[in-house]
Amino acid sequence: MRNAPHILLNTPDIEIWPGGLLRARSSDDARILARASHVLRRKRDGRYLAAQLRGGLMPLVNRLADEPGIDFALTALDTLRTQPARIPPPAGTLPLLQLHLHLQQLDLDADAYAEQTGLPLVAEPAHLHLAGFDRYRRPLWLTAAAARGWQRIQQAAAIDGVALDAISGYRSHAYQLGIFERKLARGLRVDEILTVNAAPGYSEHHGGDALDISTPGEPPAEESFEHTAGFAWLQQHAARFGFHMSYPRDNPHGIVYEPWHWCYRRAEALL
Repeated sequence: MRNAPHILLNTPDIEIWPGGLLRARSSDDARILARASHVLRRKRDGRYLAAQLRGGLMPLVNRLADEPGIDFALTALDTLRTQPARIPPPAGTLPLLQLHLHLQQLDLDADAYAEQTGLPLVAEPAHLHLAGFDRYRRPLWLTAAAARGWQRIQQAAAIDGVALDAISGYRSHAYQLGIFERKLARGLRVDEILTVNAAPGYSEHHGGDALDISTPGEPPAEESFEHTAGFAWLQQHAARFGFHMSYPRDNPHGIVYEPWHWCYRRAEALL
């Protein structure tokens, strides 16, 4: 099937993963995932919904037909399976169908939040490319341009004797909401969380161009990263590859200093 090892097809409620990349959560999962060409994965909680096998689609949940967005996802899967390899995957971004619901769950007014922070609304790409694997051996999904930029920057740093690894890349709106829900369950307030995490719909990670970067042995997403050789190398060279640190100290968005968070900007890449 076309592009199977490299493309994640995105829909509003469900991701369509190429086979061979998702971790099995049981021995039954392992047997099924080993034979699957594609796996449908619920964005809200990461639940595996169905696997496309040689003999047809195998549901992995009860009442698959009742899953929100399943018709959209199955149509996209059928298109992915039947189109010739030379036809590119769907371009553009997804509709923002669920975003206002996410914000309502947090009692956030989208217009007021955007005006207060200056953060733009970020839609999710219709597809993403495999950019390698992160520190935890999870697939790292980015846009095609950002994936190429990340691979080049990692290689260039390695030539200079500097090891860089990725902590995370693309995140869906639903995943961002989950971050808030987990922190709220620990007793934090929404306004406290917003100093560290952008509201769902306003994180650069949604667009597939941003990733969190670290270096081996350094804890993830910590300010101490600024004292490493990896950060010094990024400050000197990252712009040449189109990457820029999004949240320096005293940034106008009210986000804490994040020396680990870098975003690819196509127009500014020199390679």
